[in-house]
Amino acid sequence: MLETSARLLRLLGLLQTPRDWAGAELAQRLEVDVRTVRRDIQKLRDLGYPVHAVPGAAGYRLGAGTKLPPLLLDEEEAVAVAIGLRTAASGTVTGIEETSLRALAKLEQVLPSRVRHRVNLLHSVTVTVPATGPTVDPDVLTVLAAACRQHERIRFDYHSHDGTDSVRDIEPHRLVHTGRRWYLVGWDTDRRDWRTYRVDRTRPRIPTGPRFTPRQAPDVDLAGYLARGVSTAPYRYQARITLYTPAETAAERIPPTVGVIEAIDPHTCLLHTGSNSLDEIAVYVALFGFRFQIHQPPELITHIRDLATRLTDAVR
Repeated sequence: MLETSARLLRLLGLLQTPRDWAGAELAQRLEVDVRTVRRDIQKLRDLGYPVHAVPGAAGYRLGAGTKLPPLLLDEEEAVAVAIGLRTAASGTVTGIEETSLRALAKLEQVLPSRVRHRVNLLHSVTVTVPATGPTVDPDVLTVLAAACRQHERIRFDYHSHDGTDSVRDIEPHRLVHTGRRWYLVGWDTDRRDWRTYRVDRTRPRIPTGPRFTPRQAPDVDLAGYLARGVSTAPYRYQARITLYTPAETAAERIPPTVGVIEAIDPHTCLLHTGSNSLDEIAVYVALFGFRFQIHQPPELITHIRDLATRLTDAVR
C-alpha cells in the first residue's frame, strides 16, 4: 500500500484525467477501501482542490477552482508539453514567447534526468525557422475561441487583403491554424454566407452578441475548405495547372494556403491556385522545378507565352 502522501499524489493524477471516477474504481486503482478514498478526497478538498461528487453516482470529478493546482504528468505527457513550449517560444502568437520560456524553465527544473535527456536530445538536433509575417494577439484568439465555444455572435473590425476596412457581424464556427496563419471560419450574417477571416486582421468588439443556433458546417473537411478559400477564391485570377509530379511531392513544396492539390494518378496532380498578379503565378509555378501545363485562365496562358518570348529574346 502506498504511503498517504504518495497515495494523494496518485489520486490527484487519476482525477486530472477528464472523466468521472467511481469511488470503487479509485479504491481498486489505489489498492485501498472506499472509505479511505473518501478520506483522501476530503484531504484534497482541504488543500484547495475542487473535487466534485458526481450527481446520482458514487463518483468524483476534478472541477475548475479559484487557483491553478499542480499538474501531474507522466513521462510522455511531460515530453509533449516541453516540446510544445519550445515550439510556442518561436510561434505566431504575439507575446507568448517569454511566457512559454518561463513555463519551460519551470518544467525542465523538475523533470527527471532521463526525461530531460529526451527533451534535450530532440532540441539539440532540431533547427527551428522563426515564424515570419504578422502574429496574432492571444487576447483576440481567446475572445474568438470563447465565442465559437459558447455560440455567441461577434462583431469585429476587419482589414481585408485589398486594404479596405469593414465591420463584420459573424456567427463564429471554428478557428483553423495552418502553421503560419490563424483563420476564423464563420457565417457572415450580412452577406448570408460562410466566410474565412485572417485572425491577425480582426479587432473584436466587446462584449459579444446574442447566442445563436449553430449551423451545419460548410464542409466536413474544414481544413480543405479553408485551403480552397484562401488559395483561390479571394483573387482576381484563379488558375488550374497540371503538375507532372506525384501529389505527395507537390504538397511538400506548396503550402495549403497557396494552392489546393488534387491527385490525378500516381505521377500527376492538379493544382488550383490564385493571385491578383499573372506574373506572380507564372514565376511561382516556374520555380517549382516540375513540368507543368496551364489550363486556365486564358489570360495566364497568353501572359506566359509573351513572357517566354521576352526571356528567349533576352538570351539570344
